Amino acid sequence: MPSTGVCLLPLTSSIPEKLLPHRKSSCSRFARRKREPSLRGSLSPLGCPQHCRSRFIFRLRVRALGGGSEVKPETVNAPESISKSIRFPDVVQRELVSIALPLEREDEEEEEEEGMGWLGSKGTGLESFPKRWVIVILCFSAFLLCNMDRVNMSIAILPMSAEFNWNPSTVGLIQSSFFWGYLLTQIAGGIWADMVGGKLVLGFGVVWWSIATALTPVAAKVGLPFLLIVRVLMGIGEGVAMPAMNNILSKWIPVAERSRSLALVYSGMYLGSVTGLAFSPLLIHNFGWPSVFYSFGSLGSVWLTVWLTKAYSSPVEDPEIRHDEKKLIISGSVLKEPVKTIPWRLILSKPPVWALIVSHFCHNWGTFILLTWMPTYYNQVLKFNLTDSGLFCILPWLTMAVSANFGGWIADTLVSRGMSVTTVRKIMQSIGFLGPAFFLTQLSHVHSPEMAVLCMVCSQGTDAFSQSGLYSNHQDIGPRYAGVLLGLSNTAGVLAGVFGTAATGYILQHGSWDDVFEVSVALYIAGTVVWNIFSTGEKIID
Repeated sequence: MPSTGVCLLPLTSSIPEKLLPHRKSSCSRFARRKREPSLRGSLSPLGCPQHCRSRFIFRLRVRALGGGSEVKPETVNAPESISKSIRFPDVVQRELVSIALPLEREDEEEEEEEGMGWLGSKGTGLESFPKRWVIVILCFSAFLLCNMDRVNMSIAILPMSAEFNWNPSTVGLIQSSFFWGYLLTQIAGGIWADMVGGKLVLGFGVVWWSIATALTPVAAKVGLPFLLIVRVLMGIGEGVAMPAMNNILSKWIPVAERSRSLALVYSGMYLGSVTGLAFSPLLIHNFGWPSVFYSFGSLGSVWLTVWLTKAYSSPVEDPEIRHDEKKLIISGSVLKEPVKTIPWRLILSKPPVWALIVSHFCHNWGTFILLTWMPTYYNQVLKFNLTDSGLFCILPWLTMAVSANFGGWIADTLVSRGMSVTTVRKIMQSIGFLGPAFFLTQLSHVHSPEMAVLCMVCSQGTDAFSQSGLYSNHQDIGPRYAGVLLGLSNTAGVLAGVFGTAATGYILQHGSWDDVFEVSVALYIAGTVVWNIFSTGEKIID
């Protein structure tokens, strides 16, 4: 008998209880066939037949007695490198611990058999639900609250302007004041998130903007300057949300799931608009306009309780995540130490970064105008009352929530089938630009409220494909600096909101709604050109 590679077991040696399987076998093929007579021969300690043993680091051949807790004399296939001087108990203990840890799966067929798909391992109960999608759902709910608290002013501004005698220019000033604060924290929020992690930054943002929302009625009654200050403070809180979310998802989500996850999170914004526009008129009608701000602002405390107990900035920090899911995430995403310095010169020297910035500006000009002025358009042009304005405003946002997720599924499917990420991003963003441009041009040719609403719905529905275009591109070109990149491009987007919202009030005093839509269409077309020439889906900043 060779002196290496073989050890003699004592007559009885108990396997530690913690190493015995308590659930089904780790091998699904054996679980289906374990009662067949042909498999009653040699078994490995975890109950797998001989054909599965190659999937473990070390192999221990035993015959199961009494449920597998006792073993008879048999052999251990020990590595050649094990010294003769190592005592037998040390070898056995190390071998038993090693075989309990399965190696990475050999092929995709076995991976599917063992339940590892994009939703993680099979199982029952909440413990089997992938933790990365818990993070996505929490980000989704944060963005739901974000837009609920943002759009309530677009409904409440109608009775508020009647009560305080505000003209259209003042209304435009109030609407745009939110973006002053929102602008201040885009880049700062991205830097903060990339350095300390997204959990802290997003939690801060939700608390901050929720408090500002609840204080809005008090500030409005004190005076216009105080209302403007509170709206700025609210913008500061919401300004960190997108950079923080981008930082978190860049660490939690593999590239093959990027479009779907981002589309789901951003659909939270659209559904937040739906919820806010649906419930604001009801609350105003029954309890007065201040009730909208009090009720919506209080929801942030509920979200924060769950966030603090369930969320982590990266899977490395999460003590509850399963080993197989952590391995999947690490193999398909960027998990590096938080950045210490930002390579500004490198970032700003890249044409794809400027394509993001310019395209984000062009996109947000039209989006924010529709977000803040749509109820007024329905009320003044289509002659809908307050309740109808809110209800009809729901349809475009509801369409966006559906089409964003549909677009995300299309984008991830195209990537998984071999189409380059660059091509996918250009296709999706071109739809996101040219679709709204086309349908906004039709508004001047329709003569019924129903057709006008249909054009709005189609415009916003195609706009949502941008979530799989420019909004996914930050993680493509610089995943480690995803928060900073989002902060940079969204700063341009916020400037579009500030200038576009205020300019719309000015245009309406001296022109018409057709003039408002023509400016948006021109910017959509300019964005299409810039995006298709300069953007890329490849990583250019490491």
